[in-house]
Amino acid sequence: MKIAFAEPSMPKTGAAVVGVFEGRKLSPSAERLDKETGGAIGRAIEASRFQGKKDEVLALLAPPNLPLSRIVLAGLGKAEGVDARRVQDIGGTLVSHLNGAGEKEAAVLLDDLDGLEPGEAAVNLGYGALLRSYRFDKYKTKEKPEKKPSLARFTVMSQGAAAAKRLWPKLEATAEAIKFTRDLVSEPANVIYPETLAEQARTLEGYGVKVEILDERKMKRLGMNALLGVGQGSAHPPRLVVMEWKGSERGKPIAFVGKGVTFDTGGISIKPSEGMWDMKWDMAGAGVVIGLMRALAARKAKVHAVGVVGLVENMPSGAAQRPGDIVTSMSGQTIEVLNTDAEGRLVLADALWYCQDRFKPRFMIDLATLTGAIIVALGHEHAGLFANNDELADRIVAAGRSVGELCWRLPLSEAYDREIDSDAADVKNISGGRAASSITAAQFLQRFVNDVPWAHIDIAGTAWSKKDSPTVPKGATAFGVRLLDRLVAEHYEG
Repeated sequence: MKIAFAEPSMPKTGAAVVGVFEGRKLSPSAERLDKETGGAIGRAIEASRFQGKKDEVLALLAPPNLPLSRIVLAGLGKAEGVDARRVQDIGGTLVSHLNGAGEKEAAVLLDDLDGLEPGEAAVNLGYGALLRSYRFDKYKTKEKPEKKPSLARFTVMSQGAAAAKRLWPKLEATAEAIKFTRDLVSEPANVIYPETLAEQARTLEGYGVKVEILDERKMKRLGMNALLGVGQGSAHPPRLVVMEWKGSERGKPIAFVGKGVTFDTGGISIKPSEGMWDMKWDMAGAGVVIGLMRALAARKAKVHAVGVVGLVENMPSGAAQRPGDIVTSMSGQTIEVLNTDAEGRLVLADALWYCQDRFKPRFMIDLATLTGAIIVALGHEHAGLFANNDELADRIVAAGRSVGELCWRLPLSEAYDREIDSDAADVKNISGGRAASSITAAQFLQRFVNDVPWAHIDIAGTAWSKKDSPTVPKGATAFGVRLLDRLVAEHYEG
């Protein structure tokens, strides 16, 4: 779908979209179009339950005197204090409706909004539309034409069109990085496994990212036995990918670390068969880090950023790691592996230690589909956030709120940390009980950050959605790309 920006005029074809504020208050464009249609818009509203609330849509066939297929009324919500996120949601809602109606072309007559400059409003409407247009349908060979997206062109007509055209390339680059991330997470495990995901990361070289891929031999030399132990039962060998974007030479780099378990059977501690197919997206944390690095490079962010992702497949076999095994991590700490399905923290233990040891970053943020317990605690509305630094945690929460990727901070303390002390090694990979298991998982990770400012985002409940939202169609969400891109833009560029 092509997003375009133009000065206001009456569309010559397709659907015309005009806004209505809450309380059925017509925008100036809606008022003009109502007059041209002899009051058809007002009558349609009176005959419906449409109130102009955000995400409401009302469509009516265009009268014969206009060269349009239909007129679409978009609910804008309250007239005061419109923000970028609301406009993005409106754009996404419109794309969903227009595709459902079979429209091929649409033009939005966007009037000035309280709270946003015209160009900013226009570009965010287009951004939301592009995000919602995503589909993962490459394996559908017999889909009925009426179920395929029809919308080929989405034009935003605004007094801020010139400004929107200047702003658009960066937002478009971010949207394409989000779509790339969704693709990675959506691919089946017979397509995406450690070697192929590493090669997908290598495509970032085309954006100016330096990419280094460590194989088993190199990781063994470094002592990454925690990570290697997870993958030893698989026919697909592990990889560690290091990505570096130098958009600035100032100061220490900022670092992002991702869990990339391309398929998680649980290993010898095998999972129940029900729902195991979802474990193709146990690499979502790594996917987000790869997508974020692409977004930063594509929009030429003025920041020195590092991304490290540990890639493994957790399979049961005669060579697989056993419950009760003890491994020595890169940090030198020994780990008693009581449950091979608590594998993501083993991958991250070595990835985090490697990242802080090599790059001495200003901070590290890791993302992982780490625990089912975080879904029990927070459902699918918030990701779990753990941090050893209040400023970093507060900034993450604020960035997430501004883009609609919400995080809820949970505690860390010595009392929880004692729960993972091992009788046979330095630490055990589970506490042995069900209580606070997301917290004890975070406590485990904290033992491998070496006092670097650090945050852990558990995205197990937010990496995949079974329902549509305005800018995120059901499926892989790429949760974290928008959040961290906003965090970087607001606090760490320059």
